Amino acid sequence: MLPFKRANFLRQAFGGLGLWKIGERKLGTGMEMNGEKVVDFGGGVEDFYGEDRASEDQAITPWTVSVASGYSLLRDPRHNKGIAFTEKERNAHYLTGLLPPAVFSQDLQEKRLMKILREYEVPLQRYMAMMDLQERNEKLFYKLLIDNVEELLPVVYTPTVGEACQKYGSIFRRPQGLYISLKEKGRILEVLKNWPEKSIQVIVVTDGERILGLGDLGCQGMGIPVGKLSLYTALGGVRPSACLPVTIDVGTNNKKLLDDEFYIGLKQNRATGQEYYELLEEFMSAVKQNYGEKVLVQFEDFANHNAFELLSKYRSSHLVFNDDIQGTASVVLAGLVAALKLVGGTLADHRFLFLGAGEAGTGIAELIALEISKKTNTPLEEARKKIWLVDSKGLIVSSRRESLQHFKKPWAHEHEPVKELLAAVKAIKPTVLIGTSSVGKAFTKEVVEAMASMNKKPLILALSNPTSQSECTAEEAYTWSEGRAIFASGSPFDSVEYNGKLFVPGQANNAYIFPGFGLGLIMSGTIRIHDDLLLAASEALAAQVTEENYAKGLIYPPFTNIRKISAHIAATVAAKAYELGLASRLPRPKDLVKFAESCMYTPVYGSYR
Repeated sequence: MLPFKRANFLRQAFGGLGLWKIGERKLGTGMEMNGEKVVDFGGGVEDFYGEDRASEDQAITPWTVSVASGYSLLRDPRHNKGIAFTEKERNAHYLTGLLPPAVFSQDLQEKRLMKILREYEVPLQRYMAMMDLQERNEKLFYKLLIDNVEELLPVVYTPTVGEACQKYGSIFRRPQGLYISLKEKGRILEVLKNWPEKSIQVIVVTDGERILGLGDLGCQGMGIPVGKLSLYTALGGVRPSACLPVTIDVGTNNKKLLDDEFYIGLKQNRATGQEYYELLEEFMSAVKQNYGEKVLVQFEDFANHNAFELLSKYRSSHLVFNDDIQGTASVVLAGLVAALKLVGGTLADHRFLFLGAGEAGTGIAELIALEISKKTNTPLEEARKKIWLVDSKGLIVSSRRESLQHFKKPWAHEHEPVKELLAAVKAIKPTVLIGTSSVGKAFTKEVVEAMASMNKKPLILALSNPTSQSECTAEEAYTWSEGRAIFASGSPFDSVEYNGKLFVPGQANNAYIFPGFGLGLIMSGTIRIHDDLLLAASEALAAQVTEENYAKGLIYPPFTNIRKISAHIAATVAAKAYELGLASRLPRPKDLVKFAESCMYTPVYGSYR
């Protein structure tokens, strides 16, 4: 029997629609109650919602009544505590009997779940278990991720998220985030208003065309925005309710997906040109109209030709950030600045050779050149001459300028054509070799040995994700360089023992930068992103590397301290935003680090009265 007041409310609501009355249960059919004919369509309990009469031809209104108590409370991920509800809370919120009698602390729940996760042998199973947890108990999910970040980061993000995106149609259970397709053209603002949260501070959006190093995964790229925003919360402390994952579905050119009966996206080839850019323009306008000037829009895994165009178009009118171009650049620059303590000299003293000239490669190269230019007070064009790029056709040189895409042209220097990477290494004689090619095993034994023959401590960064696309492994880099390489990668690798010495490879993971960077923008009310904010983030991250880390050959700090690192990055970014006049939150807090820490979401259970 429903409580009296709620029953009255429902009688009025459903009665007005001509639905059956509520409040009594009965068996049998054709019975009379209070002089009214009541028919039991369902076989045992009165069908007062009209569900059993619903069909394709006769629709019903999907009424729901939600209160934060009883069964509905256990199905609300933001408030659910599972068997951590106390006896008092169970009695007060109608939970008695809906849970086993034991009462666990949040720490004991965490211990139990970590035990279960470690029993899974397949990483994708761990990913699915974590996503299920996020859907039923938000606070426990984030506490688990924060307290076990080094172990779980590869589960909820790269490399496992790559496989999750590839199989997203098969493992799809509940929708996460907002799907905006070509079918919604002309009413995107209306679609945004369907999202239940109204105070959005960060949007991560993808069109799924270039997911990690895996190519066009279409609508299944949603795993990337979902994963990134999980890290915004866990590592940067941005409240989950302020985060919105979005996938723009304009079709896919992946024939395997188009032929897959279980593919969850639009089954058509990708829209391009005017049709594509009109949809993105409508999306960006709707975002600003619905959420305001200061919402951060992070572009994620767009193909090169669209990524540069979108960043260039909207950076002067919106608060936009491309993690593949700018985030990767910032985290790599931080590693290079930190590595100078191990290899010596300044950035301007080194020569850089990239394998890969797409978003990541050219983005990193540009930020390195900008830092060199600022530190040496030389023109940017002059600083670029210390940096060389190799693409699929060989070394980028001036004789190729006419055929190059616009974002590659600044890197076309005077040099004779060189086709192969090994030949380019021998010709350029770089001190730093950086891979952003998504070509696994491209740093061959001959390439690494050539780097080691020219440099006492060659700096080798194999940045492509996931692990299968990494240009070389940590073991290969250390072994082929006879233990002299300073190595970091995009995906995690285990420690390596060589000649009795233990080497701990660093991970140039964007998660070092974007959560703290985003927090800094939000807490200062920054309205536009300037390149100096990226440089500030890089320097803040490099400053967190300790002598103990250097002793192990690390050029990045351990992820165990990531929330502290994020707070320092946020404070440094905010300080630079105030200095440049880009911050709108006034007055400026006196202690920006403490203010950043105070802004961070903490996933600890509260008590319910």
